[in-house]
Amino acid sequence: MKLYTYFRSSAAYRVRIALNLKGLAYDAIPVHLLRGGGEHLKDEYTRINPSGLVPAFQDDYITLTQSMAILEYLEDEHPDVPLLPKDAMGRARVREIAQIIACDIHPVNNLRVLRYLVDDLGLSEDVKKQWYRHWLVGGLEILEKHLARDPSAGPLCHGYLPTIADCCLVPQVFNAQRHGIDVSVYPNIARINAACVDIPAFVAAHPSNQPDAE
Repeated sequence: MKLYTYFRSSAAYRVRIALNLKGLAYDAIPVHLLRGGGEHLKDEYTRINPSGLVPAFQDDYITLTQSMAILEYLEDEHPDVPLLPKDAMGRARVREIAQIIACDIHPVNNLRVLRYLVDDLGLSEDVKKQWYRHWLVGGLEILEKHLARDPSAGPLCHGYLPTIADCCLVPQVFNAQRHGIDVSVYPNIARINAACVDIPAFVAAHPSNQPDAE
């Protein structure tokens, strides 16, 4: 297995957590998003992932280039350590939480969006930061409400075992903290993050523990 990754990419971070939780060995191939104008935009990489984004995942059978599709594939191919509940309602709820993060919060704060705001629209760095915080804080507020109202939220996003929802939540909290956002004002998010970050699979996936960490 190969994972084309960047240490700070929250999408790649999700996949690293899932691979670790499932005990799957993989080769991490760094793709630097800033060096040389962005290695993800070079022909060598876009032949693997035409989107020019990270992560990309390869095994003997398939190349996948969307983190949520990769997580679902790993779940189907390596079910011994499940990251989705067995019941339909539980699976739907976990996917809902994961998609609030992966589909609502993350895309508008992606590097290519932030670059467009500055390089193409001519917005200042201060305005870019306001954009980032606006969408991230608003998304965290919504996520907190979902977690607060659902009785199936246990120590983790769903009960007592990590799911793909936790694989998504922890990287998003890392991004928030890196940008100076106080997540303690979201008690459920903060509690779940605190319960996850000391799990060895999450520790090993942390950006600071990646071979390309700066």
